[in-house]
Amino acid sequence: MEVAQMRARLRQIHIDGHTFTWRAALHSVQVNGFYRRAVYVRAWGSGGKNGQKLEADLLSTPGPYVVDNGYPTPADVRAVIICGLKSGWRPEQRGGTFVLSDREHGADFAASGFQLADPVPPGESADTTHEAQQRG
Repeated sequence: MEVAQMRARLRQIHIDGHTFTWRAALHSVQVNGFYRRAVYVRAWGSGGKNGQKLEADLLSTPGPYVVDNGYPTPADVRAVIICGLKSGWRPEQRGGTFVLSDREHGADFAASGFQLADPVPPGESADTTHEAQQRG
């Protein structure tokens, strides 16, 4: 499988008076025989990289193949951060990583065009709870 990646740069977003730093990297994964756009999102709170990191792997909503390579919008990143905070992410805590996954947090995640995935290393196939439910 060919993996397309984009150089990740640090960006900032402000939510409820707090500043979060984030980055995202694009790639594609094969899900049930189809290629889908995937985005690795990483975020930190005001403690920077010394604080607890938030990780979320997003998949584009189901479709027959990857049709775009756009970067996630601020609204998408906001959805990741808010879901993380509501799920127990503590950005002020020193060290560690809080991982959002489809299996544990998918029902609480809402972003247009994306769904949470269980962590998928680039080049490997993915299977998500949403698709498992769709297959019946």
